Amino acid sequence: MDRRSDTELLAAALAGDGEAFGVFYRRHARRVAAFHLGRIRDAQEAADLTAETFAAALEALERFDPRRGEPVAWLFGIARHRLITAMRKGAVEQRARRRMGLERIVLDDAGLERVEAAANAELVRVELREGFGKLPPEQREAIALRVLLDHEYHEVAGAIGRSEVVARKRVSRGLSALRARLAATTTERSER
Repeated sequence: MDRRSDTELLAAALAGDGEAFGVFYRRHARRVAAFHLGRIRDAQEAADLTAETFAAALEALERFDPRRGEPVAWLFGIARHRLITAMRKGAVEQRARRRMGLERIVLDDAGLERVEAAANAELVRVELREGFGKLPPEQREAIALRVLLDHEYHEVAGAIGRSEVVARKRVSRGLSALRARLAATTTERSER
């Protein structure tokens, strides 16, 4: 696993290290695909937009300035621009792929299902991460101890300095809030 920061990867890619950009791509491709799929609901078009996003990022490497923000913010700015362009024109713009000499990847049903599954999994992870961050601190702590660290309830109770009943309630309430958030997000996406 490459431990270089995104900024270091982009600097190396700009210096001609193609593998560095490959690491950057692998690190963020699922999130970019999830971003596109969450907005257009078409796996093939999401895959096309993801490819275009990274092709445009590769072409624009010399314009990335780390003083203006994080690489991932820059990448998602490109992704948003690609999405807006595609929505305006009603179809995915293919210019960036053609300039790069990349052929359009046509996915079969299994490939489309993999893109959808990966993007949906990433959307769930993002939603859980955001939802977890919005929980009260005592619920976050109890869930982290019980679910993430796999402690027994009596161990959670000891760690938080409360009874086992209180520990169970905090975990239960926190998980219920996360389930409700996921259910609301799933309903919202299915209504699009």
